[in-house]
Amino acid sequence: MHTQANAFNSDAFNTSHNHEHCVNAALLSAKTLCRDRGQRLTPVRELVLRLIWQSHQPLGAYELLPQLAEAGFNSAPPTVYRALDFLQELGLIHRIASMNAFIGCSHPDEAHPNAFMICRECKSAAELDTAELKSALSAAAGALGFQIEQESVELMGLCQHCREAAK
Repeated sequence: MHTQANAFNSDAFNTSHNHEHCVNAALLSAKTLCRDRGQRLTPVRELVLRLIWQSHQPLGAYELLPQLAEAGFNSAPPTVYRALDFLQELGLIHRIASMNAFIGCSHPDEAHPNAFMICRECKSAAELDTAELKSALSAAAGALGFQIEQESVELMGLCQHCREAAK
């Protein structure tokens, strides 16, 4: 499994990180998944995915609209929401409910619950490896006869960079 400090995407809090590698990897994954599942990665969908991966800060749909317009695409909200829905259904992005925003998934080929560490200062987010958490939640739910249908964990706090900057 993809673990580094128990996070799938620990680059999110790395201030010197080059996002182009993340963008390229996400686009390659998207093209492979679309080909394997008989789906189309249209230019709008590709642009939305690229924009989401340009930083590790979750983006809302309305933050994407001006960039769609600048690229010459229809910038009406339904256009961006259709692209976001498509990308989310393929597992290429996740929705962070507390922010009503979206972030790229670094391992779309694996089914997994959503779990994020979100810096309240710089708004960067890192996706967590949830294997151990999923096991604990499943055990707790099973003990109560509860069937989990959806899992989402959002941890708010300060990343190392913002903690050090505050000193």
